[in-house]
Amino acid sequence: MLVACVQTDVSFANIDENISRVDHWLGRAAKASADLAVFPECMLSGYAFESREQASPHALSLNDPRFESLSRLAKQHDLHFTLGFLEKTEKQLFNASALIGPSGVVGHYRKVHLPHLGIDRFVDRGDIGYPIYKARDVRIGLAICYDSSFPEPMRVLALGGADIIALGTNWPNGASRTAEVVPPARSMENHLFFVAANRVGYENGFGFCGCSSICGPDGVVLASTDSDDELILTAEIDPEQARNKRIERVPGQHVIHRFNDRRPEVYGPIVSPNQQE
Repeated sequence: MLVACVQTDVSFANIDENISRVDHWLGRAAKASADLAVFPECMLSGYAFESREQASPHALSLNDPRFESLSRLAKQHDLHFTLGFLEKTEKQLFNASALIGPSGVVGHYRKVHLPHLGIDRFVDRGDIGYPIYKARDVRIGLAICYDSSFPEPMRVLALGGADIIALGTNWPNGASRTAEVVPPARSMENHLFFVAANRVGYENGFGFCGCSSICGPDGVVLASTDSDDELILTAEIDPEQARNKRIERVPGQHVIHRFNDRRPEVYGPIVSPNQQE
């Protein structure tokens, strides 16, 4: 499978213009023969809203006809892609991500870890956990930005069978160290592929740092940039590499297994409730 990581600007509060951006980049990805493209967080809406009321008109329900338009783009370009959007239900608003293919929305995710930043100050906390979805024969886990700063949900996705974690982000200027360290660390810890698609540009006083990357098992950086320009990264991946958690570095002498060597019986404090101060 060829994976494309799209680093792009986003038009604030303009869904239709952002769908046109998606179409443009999908054309670029298809020209490179990509099978999967990963777009940034809040790709359809923008991020730096100042209230829930300001953001709500730019949120979509999953049955919005614009998702049918996005599915037609997936069919036209013969690939799957993930992208961020604001999801609305009757009473709730979520920072969400969707996996879209030629047949429609394959599945979606609602952001669980919410920093005090941008729209995340005003949305509801995700309530559907960390599901795994299939695109062709590859198992994809969805996550959004700040989620990746916590090793636990990334391990949950790995234990669920993810070959790839598709992370849409809006890392602002000042977060380039996170962009540099976190993706290879999470791919190494879980022996899987990790695609981090960050946005660029400026929005309501926020600048975004780019620094997108594609990492492979054991934290190998397959493609990356330290630029804040619009661009597309690509890398060939073999999902079988992610499925084999047994690593034999020196035959018969140095063998590790990322999952079998775990000792969850001593990890109790990880799942203890937070202590409120």
